[in-house]
Amino acid sequence: MSRHVLLINPTMTSRRSARFPLAVLNLSASLDGRYTSSIIDGNLDRDFVSTAVQSVQAGEVDAVGISVMGGPQLRTAIAVSQAIRARSAATPIIWGGHFPTICAEASLNSPYVDYAVRGQGEETLGELLDAHFGGGGAERLAAIAGLSWRRGAEIVHNRNRAFSAAGIARSLPYERLGNPQRYIARTYLGNRTTGYQAALGCRFRCTFCGVAAMFRGKTALPAPERLELNLSVLTERFGVDSVQIYDHNFFDREQDTQPLLEVLAKFQLPWWCYARADALVNLSEQSWALVRKSRLRMAYIGAESPSDWLLHDIRKGTRIDQTLAAVEKCRSNGVIPELSFMLAPPQDPWGETERTFEFIRHIKKIHPQSEIMLYVYAPLPPAPGSSNPAVERSVSQLRDGEGRPVVFPTTAQGWAQKKWQAYWCHADTPWLTDDLRQRIKDFTTVLGCRFPTITDVRSATWGKATLRALSSWRYRYQRYGRPWELDVARKFVRLWDPRVSGL
Repeated sequence: MSRHVLLINPTMTSRRSARFPLAVLNLSASLDGRYTSSIIDGNLDRDFVSTAVQSVQAGEVDAVGISVMGGPQLRTAIAVSQAIRARSAATPIIWGGHFPTICAEASLNSPYVDYAVRGQGEETLGELLDAHFGGGGAERLAAIAGLSWRRGAEIVHNRNRAFSAAGIARSLPYERLGNPQRYIARTYLGNRTTGYQAALGCRFRCTFCGVAAMFRGKTALPAPERLELNLSVLTERFGVDSVQIYDHNFFDREQDTQPLLEVLAKFQLPWWCYARADALVNLSEQSWALVRKSRLRMAYIGAESPSDWLLHDIRKGTRIDQTLAAVEKCRSNGVIPELSFMLAPPQDPWGETERTFEFIRHIKKIHPQSEIMLYVYAPLPPAPGSSNPAVERSVSQLRDGEGRPVVFPTTAQGWAQKKWQAYWCHADTPWLTDDLRQRIKDFTTVLGCRFPTITDVRSATWGKATLRALSSWRYRYQRYGRPWELDVARKFVRLWDPRVSGL
């Protein structure tokens, strides 16, 4: 009889914002032919901890795999892991995903985690299950690339696993989600929007980015035929009319991207994606024509900073003139740029924050519909086996407000504390002063009220108009301090925050 693996996506967002849990779907597909698997998604099952425990207690589960992001999902991952461990000490609990990739040691410093899978997890998970159930002991475990585990009191980090493009070719078992239609939602893009990932990885290695830790500068795009097949499934099977494409860098090299744009132009589904400013600026007119025909509505661009020196330090690989040129390109082609910025870097937190505010105002003059996403610069520790010395250097130089070295948590529970959850989510850092923290909050409030996000399909039109009117004088005269009237108004008009809710 085949062993059964329970795959869990812990709660991290609201039911309304839930999209296909692509990570566990892909893991489930990768196990086919060797193990059976089932999926519990905490974004829809709000009592998923009880559901998971019941499955384990019923004797239906031989191993548990949990996909873990840092931030709010870490707390729910800990909760379900603790509950399963309390009911069954013998059931192996395996963490994979963004958090254990970067913080494998902290993951394994927790009694409810047996193994941590780093990077792409499909092949590692299969080999780990073979070793766990097939015997071979420590010697066999030590040979599994991408695995971190305990050998007695010692935590062992095996060599990194080589990048694999195998996931691009897999068909996802949507039926294992019960009713897949629950993941289709009304958004700014359309009445039936879905999440989808075509490509894997990113060939850039920005020092602040978790994607670089996961894929270490590697990327793979699907064949056009594969993209066409997947979009056909989504439209014909689920009635999808718009797509949010999660590829970490859709517009990579034009010669690779153009055939995919031709497929998207054939379907003409309104879509959203990530993009780099330099890639957009360098697109040919032929590709921009395909962009227009394909109905790209919004591109998320990591602008990060208005200072070229900082872009160089974080190895972003773009320049501020390219950011401005990309905004112009988007405006002339009917695309809304969704620009993310990192505030308060430790080198010059006040100066860089104020320069960023001015840069944002300049962008709003060029393309008023531009969306702005504000985060605090918060680099994460280097992952085990990291080959990016720039990350180690930037993290080693971090100091708190008193000038002391920043010391990261050494356990999963430590990272789940409120202050470190805020750090992981780029919402706060140890070097932020109270005055600068308040300055950022006030500017974000005024900007968000003056320019409510177009992705908000829930708030009433009259409410947005009221907030725009109330905030207009503050924005015009740059009087951001203590916008009490906007704080009061927002209690009645609950604006959408795309940093939390996405589309």
